[in-house]
Amino acid sequence: KMHWTKMKKDELERQYSPSRWSHRMSADDVIEDHVKAMKEGTERARGLAQTLLNVPYGEGDGEKLDAYIPSTNSLDVPLVIYIHGGYWQFLRSSFVQGSWLFHSLIKVWWWLLLVMTPLPKVDMDLMVSQVRRSVVSIVQQYSHISGLYLCGHSAGAHLAAMVLSTDWSQYSIAPQIKGAFLVSGVYDLLPILSTYVNEPLKMTEEVALRNSPSKLLPQLKLSSSSCHIVVAVAENDSPEFRKQSGEYYKTLEALGLNVTMEDVANTDHFNIIEQLVDEQYQLTKLLLKTMGKS
Repeated sequence: KMHWTKMKKDELERQYSPSRWSHRMSADDVIEDHVKAMKEGTERARGLAQTLLNVPYGEGDGEKLDAYIPSTNSLDVPLVIYIHGGYWQFLRSSFVQGSWLFHSLIKVWWWLLLVMTPLPKVDMDLMVSQVRRSVVSIVQQYSHISGLYLCGHSAGAHLAAMVLSTDWSQYSIAPQIKGAFLVSGVYDLLPILSTYVNEPLKMTEEVALRNSPSKLLPQLKLSSSSCHIVVAVAENDSPEFRKQSGEYYKTLEALGLNVTMEDVANTDHFNIIEQLVDEQYQLTKLLLKTMGKS
């Protein structure tokens, strides 16, 4: 397989355009369908749980989260922070990307959705620090929880991996993250520097390097050695996306970390996460098992 450094720009762009690899429908249709699935799921989820929307967690305008609270009397429930995808172009619309996955899972955990500042207001360094600060703020605010878990899809998986690779000595608290689900993520940002993805981000090589989880392995080992990390990838993700997940998994395994690889058959970049609404789905079952809820 050709290394990304040898690829022409148009091939590299194709590799990093997830919608062009779906086995189910055309690029435009798969995105439209994804948005529709999320919107419907959000409405369902909001009917099932108590919701607190637009809760500020920081100083910035866009630093808000949505909380989905199960109707349980127990305070001692796990808390999941979900970070959505969209190539770091976090745009808030009339629904929140991500909350569709709750209706099968919402009964047992608190879910918090991070709502990011839309670009181009922030750059990658700021966005990573924003997510890290949000995790600290959430841990301080919800100190009664029985365990903290991260779940990120696509660019959200990159941000979740960056949280796992944080030097917490720079912060007021070191969150104990029990588990992290990294779904169809990007762990090395260098290949996207010359693609359309970087046009709004304007990352230099230096910025890409310091924000690439694959380059921060010593810190990951220091900060997250007790975290169970699941690296999941879709059968119909692009070869580059599949390679990113495979290589990241192998390096974590070589470090002796508690890491599991899930190669999810018959899925693409979008329905790998959409199917979390199904309690019988491979990743849903793994989520429940990891959190001791199955």
